[in-house]
Amino acid sequence: MANCYWIICILVVSCLVGVYEGSAGDVDPSYRACVKQCEKTGCVGERCFPHCKFSSDGSSVDGPWYMQEPLYLWWKHWDCKSECHHHCMLDREKERAELGQGPVKYHGKWPFRRLYGLQEPVSVAFSALNLAMHFHGWLSFLTLVYYKLPLKPDKWPLYDYVGLWNIYGLLSMNAWFWSAVSRSIDIDLTEKLDYSSAVALLGYSLILAIIRSLSLRQDAAKVMVAAPLIAFTTTHILYLHNYKMDHGWNMKVSIAMCIAQLLTWSIWAVTTRHPSRWKLWIVIVGGFLSMLLEVSDFPPYQGLVGARALWHASTIPLTYIWWSFIKDDAEHRTSILTKKVQ
Repeated sequence: MANCYWIICILVVSCLVGVYEGSAGDVDPSYRACVKQCEKTGCVGERCFPHCKFSSDGSSVDGPWYMQEPLYLWWKHWDCKSECHHHCMLDREKERAELGQGPVKYHGKWPFRRLYGLQEPVSVAFSALNLAMHFHGWLSFLTLVYYKLPLKPDKWPLYDYVGLWNIYGLLSMNAWFWSAVSRSIDIDLTEKLDYSSAVALLGYSLILAIIRSLSLRQDAAKVMVAAPLIAFTTTHILYLHNYKMDHGWNMKVSIAMCIAQLLTWSIWAVTTRHPSRWKLWIVIVGGFLSMLLEVSDFPPYQGLVGARALWHASTIPLTYIWWSFIKDDAEHRTSILTKKVQ
């Protein structure tokens, strides 16, 4: 649930990359001239980039940069296009500041200064903290169901949905990992991995919401819910990777799945007598309020702290509450099943 809100925000921001091709920075003649010159010479002023080596047909002489460098050096390199855009953007923003003009967007994104080799260092830090919160929640959940609650004779937890939440935890950590990587190095490769992880988590979260809210325990019923959604999510990811990175279509699909998930959990929260449903409402309300930070979309302070970074910070306590609810649900369901067995 908590992930649904940050996924919407990330996907909306990603969509803006495609929608705002005509951002104020993009159409600036000075910026466009700088990028064009950089892609020809591989230099912005006196700064030259080793990855800008092209043949007459425009392809890289030595292949992609990530095929030229050892794995342990990938993290500190961007491709030629990213280097040209970034440094031309910085030079243009300096000129605008000297004229008393405020920052503008480039390719749908606010200008950020790299720090210690990271594209958006503050956002990376909060993404890492969200990853840590999910790891803590997932690990404490497994400790609870396997070592503190009653087990079946085969040593499997009595809680019906332990396997589903286990997968959810792994997908959540994977999504936050690639979010941090994408915020560190913003190139096509990391962008695709970020999108794929977010969409996979969103599709799975919808499946989990339906199964848990309807209290489905039969494998056949679970398969009937999961199969079409897995097929759709997989097809959508393959479409983005192999056919077209359509930001607008990706946003529509993702928001549709997320709205369906929100409605499912909200209806269940209204109808259930679950003792910890108040935690679910906190996540719902808190998530919507935190989204206002992303909607405000203000320029980053000192080129480092923007709306996205603050929004990532706000999801950290929501993640803690969400995993707390999951653990409460495990205890509640286990107590009910234990009484039935007795």
